Amino acid sequence: MSTILRKIVELASNRPSSAPGSSRNRARLAQSSLGAFERLPEDVLVQILRLLGPKDAMKTSLVCKSWKSLVSDDRLWISFLQNQSQPWESIFFAETNLRFGCPVQTFSSEVPELSFISIYSQRAQVPGALIIDGGSGYCKFGWSKYDCPSGRSATFLEFGNIESPMHARLRHFFATIYSRMQVRPSTQPIVVSIPICHYDDTESAKASRRQLKEAIYSTLFEMNVPAVCAINQATLSLYAARRTSGISVNIGFQSTSIVPILHGKVMRKVGVEVTGIGALKLTGFLRELMQQKNMSFESLYTVRTLKEKLCYVAADYNAELRKNTEASYEVSGEGSFILSKERFQTGEILFQPRMAGVRTMGLHQAIALCMDHCHAAELNADDTWFKTVVLSGGTACLPGLAERLEKELHGLLPPSVASGIRVVTPPYGADTAWFGAKLISNVDCDFSRHYRVFWHNTVEHIPWALVLDEEAVSTQV
Repeated sequence: MSTILRKIVELASNRPSSAPGSSRNRARLAQSSLGAFERLPEDVLVQILRLLGPKDAMKTSLVCKSWKSLVSDDRLWISFLQNQSQPWESIFFAETNLRFGCPVQTFSSEVPELSFISIYSQRAQVPGALIIDGGSGYCKFGWSKYDCPSGRSATFLEFGNIESPMHARLRHFFATIYSRMQVRPSTQPIVVSIPICHYDDTESAKASRRQLKEAIYSTLFEMNVPAVCAINQATLSLYAARRTSGISVNIGFQSTSIVPILHGKVMRKVGVEVTGIGALKLTGFLRELMQQKNMSFESLYTVRTLKEKLCYVAADYNAELRKNTEASYEVSGEGSFILSKERFQTGEILFQPRMAGVRTMGLHQAIALCMDHCHAAELNADDTWFKTVVLSGGTACLPGLAERLEKELHGLLPPSVASGIRVVTPPYGADTAWFGAKLISNVDCDFSRHYRVFWHNTVEHIPWALVLDEEAVSTQV
């Protein structure tokens, strides 16, 4: 096999250049066939090119028309794309759904024909971008070309708190991230994901969202960042699950947001639901339960670790109370802890907030209310667009949560609405929004024509894919 591969590469490398008489050589090569390879089946030849790799495969296309035809085979380039760090399904979703702007375009007939050799070439030329997923508890940051976030840190600002010294806090926040990444701000574009804030569709809420984004843009442009994009976490989480429409449910640090999204656009007119239960409340409730049993621990970190390792959501809370659910886990430096009913009582406050003293709707009730509003609004001829619920956030990874939600939703909603409901667990755990940003960052097209993108006014256009949130922002830099 190695001899065959070497022979193909030699043919490509020794192709005559544009010397006297080269036109005759090119004509002769154009007429030539596969030679000794003529007897091999086409599938075998494609497999040989696959073993050569993208660069050497492209060289063989210079040998003759027959090799060029083989190299242009979509099967070959699909296999090369499948070997990249992103799953093939995610790449295909991005190339067919996110190339043409926001709101995401829909096609009444079949998906537009794709040239996978062009897609591979374009994706290879897309430069890296810095992605910062700024959650309300802690943030994840890293390069879009990496397999996962390269670092995590506490969030240094409260996104959306307009009364705080926003500019100073933002500058300190971004400067810290750039320092940890050991990179100059002027070298790469940046995508910033922000939690849903100022939920209403009122003029006041719109002004607050606009003010926040303007603060982000002006701060980063002052740091000489060449291109900036701010997009909400709900949309990114939906993209990570390879969806452009659905309901994005993010269980954040302090609250949970239920966001209806149609073709990549947040449907604020339908209504964004918010509950006062978040990851911090679950951790605090588990701490109270442990203290009631006289368990001693040194920090809230220990409680959070036990929540992540031992807790789950019961399919039937009352039935679970009658079971033996005891389990233990050893926390480094603190020893072993044994939990029993606390394991499922912690997650139960998502459905019964009053157990933790919180007067708010249960998560299933908030999602059902959102679905009811979506159904009544009749925004789309296809009334199934809101029946996919995508969960995100670390707490959303609790085992059993998706199954319990589906069960509760079917019990709350009429059969016509409940039919076809599907709850999707976080595709990438706590990093789901970061991976959504990675997905759009690696798509190559002229986004200045399709998306509202903010470029620093002192640099030339950068051929890089950026997506902006659904609301326009007017900035002067």
